Amino acid sequence: MTHLSRRFVDLLRRLHAVGDPHPLADAVLAAWAEPGRRYHGLDHLRDCLAELDGAPADGADRDRVEAALWFHDAIYDPRAGTNEARSAAWAGCALAEFGIAPEVADDVARLVRLTRHSDPATDPSGRLLCDIDLAILGREPATFDAYDRSIRDEYAWVPEPDFSAARTGVLAGLLARSPLYQTDHFRRRYEAAARANLGRALKRLGHGRT
Repeated sequence: MTHLSRRFVDLLRRLHAVGDPHPLADAVLAAWAEPGRRYHGLDHLRDCLAELDGAPADGADRDRVEAALWFHDAIYDPRAGTNEARSAAWAGCALAEFGIAPEVADDVARLVRLTRHSDPATDPSGRLLCDIDLAILGREPATFDAYDRSIRDEYAWVPEPDFSAARTGVLAGLLARSPLYQTDHFRRRYEAAARANLGRALKRLGHGRT
């Protein structure tokens, strides 16, 4: 059993799962390992879990946040606009099937839907989850640029003008948030670098400030 599989099984047992979680662990990990994932793959999952391990809870339910991290990109199709909704549905159904309390399964599904990043989260668990998912934005420039190229690779089928327009909307929307990160930990650690990275990316797309 791999470290990731063991970690998933341990999490479900902490959530009082009934039965053997190993088959679900295998299914979730297989989903994350699907071909074509240039960014939204196992390395992103590992990175999110590492960020969770290093962050203070600040009132968040860490186990629910971790469960949401496991599922938040488990279903990922760049051609679809329903990834978060489908991932959330999988999370809610899968956890319920293992006898996990309905309020826990429903809350994990709610958290997964927040990773669409349409609006800032309003609760401690949601804020922690969303900050973890966006931590890549505040990394050193080389790491951010590799992430940015990987996103383009995942959308290689989209013509450049269309991709540039859509990507500009996403990045500009994030840059317009004040603050970008909703927890003190991530704001201190990544806010300034994330704003610099987003500005550079927008310039590359032809929409940044000079």
